[in-house]
Amino acid sequence: MKSNAIEVIGLRKSYKQLQVLKGVDFEVEKGSIFALLGSNGAGKTTVVKILTTLLKSDSGTATVNRFDVAADPENVRQSISLTGQFAAVDEMLTGRENLIMIAKLRYLKNPRKVADDLLKRFGLTDAADRRASTYSGGMRRRLDIALSLVGNPQIIFLDEPTTGLDPEARIEVWKIVKELSEGGTTVLLTTQYLDEAEQLADRIAILHEGRIIANGTLSELKKLFPPAAVEYVEKQPNLEEIFLAIVGKKEAI
Repeated sequence: MKSNAIEVIGLRKSYKQLQVLKGVDFEVEKGSIFALLGSNGAGKTTVVKILTTLLKSDSGTATVNRFDVAADPENVRQSISLTGQFAAVDEMLTGRENLIMIAKLRYLKNPRKVADDLLKRFGLTDAADRRASTYSGGMRRRLDIALSLVGNPQIIFLDEPTTGLDPEARIEVWKIVKELSEGGTTVLLTTQYLDEAEQLADRIAILHEGRIIANGTLSELKKLFPPAAVEYVEKQPNLEEIFLAIVGKKEAI
């Protein structure tokens, strides 16, 4: 029997007169990718801030790795890592120096080896000794996620990780997220991109005006809509297939 890494019950949050969360409930299974899908202002980032102990809810309960986020925030922080919408790297430092700094802050043994292993894992070895300010958007995001993995957190929160990235960089991030889940890491991903949730998530919850209005696998969500009329047409490649063919990428997403 599989257990849950995250459990949220009746979460509410208001800012003055504005109700942002109006009783949010969901569960995230260990080792899975859970996508919280919603438009800007739906409350996605507020949920992430509460679950990562950066913000207190008004009511409701939330547990992360079986620790209550309100009563036991220190143990929650030991279990998680958070990557925000914008890459939080020190651009004056090299990629290697960024990783070594975080490894030292986490009091890890042999921080240089930790840095080297993550640079190799994320395909940044050749750029390791360049300042992060010289990195492309995709490279910065890869480094940002690598920084989040220092210390092997059990649960990683990715708050709109591909915002502002070009198509090739987005695909790079998607591959990294899939690899994290395959390695046993639980991923909670917020996004406003429908294709991102469709590509990555084991389960998808749709957050709208402070409430979860749908929650399930992609196939379960498709059943909420009436069946489409059957038509026989020539299959056309989708934009992703066209893009990959043009740039010479052969690997499947």
